[in-house]
Amino acid sequence: MTEADQEYEREYADLGATTQNAMDIAETSMDIVRQFVPDETLADRIRQKSVHSMGDIEFQHLIEFTGSDDVGDDEDAPVRAGARAVLDEATIVTDITMSKAGITSRGHDCEKRKAIGNGAELATETGMTRTAASVLELDKQGVYDGAIAVVGNAPTAAFALADCIENGTRPAVVVATPVGFVKAEESRTRIREISAEYDVPAITNVGRRGGSGLAAALTNELIHVAKDVRTDGLELAIPAETRAARASQEDA
Repeated sequence: MTEADQEYEREYADLGATTQNAMDIAETSMDIVRQFVPDETLADRIRQKSVHSMGDIEFQHLIEFTGSDDVGDDEDAPVRAGARAVLDEATIVTDITMSKAGITSRGHDCEKRKAIGNGAELATETGMTRTAASVLELDKQGVYDGAIAVVGNAPTAAFALADCIENGTRPAVVVATPVGFVKAEESRTRIREISAEYDVPAITNVGRRGGSGLAAALTNELIHVAKDVRTDGLELAIPAETRAARASQEDA
C-alpha cells in the first residue's frame, strides 16, 4: 500500500468510527449484518448498509437499483456509477443540512453542498416548498450535472430533481430516500421511473420509511466502495452476475 493509500486509510473509517474500540464495534456490527444479508455484489453492500442504518434485517428487500452505466443495467450499476463519481471528485449535493452532515468528509475530495437555502425568491413567488425551489435553483446553475444527488428528507425535492432529469440534467447517480406519509413513496417511484427512462443510475427504497440518516449511510457506502477501488484494487468494471459467481466460487 502506498503512503497516499495509507493516508486515506487513516482519514477514512467506516461508519464514522475513529478510535480502535469504535472501529471494532463497527466491524462487529457489520459482521452481524452479513449473517443475514448476502455479501456477493456491490448492491449487497448497499443492502447491508441499509439494514445497519435502519436496524431492520428485512429492509434489505426494500432497496431498489435502477438505471445503467457503461458496464450494463444490472443492480450494481448505480453503485459503480456512484463510486466512479467519488473517484472523479464529483460534487455531493444533498437536499437538507441533516443529509449533508451525515456524509463523511474523510476518504474523498468531493465538495459537499446542500440545496436548502437557495431559491428563496422562487419559493416565495410560487408557493412551492423551499427544498423544491432550492433544487431548481441549483439546477439552473448546473450544479446537478455529473453530481452525486442525494435526497434524504423532502419528497418535493425528489419530484423537482426528477423534473430536472426529465428536462436534460444528468447526475452521475441519485440516492433518494425521502421519508414520510405525504407523497414520499410516490416521489421515489417517480425517481425510479425517470431513472429507468433516461438511464440515470439511482438507488431508492420502497415504502414510507427512509430519511436523511439512510441517505447519508448509502452515500457513505459509495465513498467506501471508491476507497476500496483506490486502496485495495477492487474492480468496478465487473457485472453483478460475474461478481456474484466469483464470490460463490471463493466460498465453495
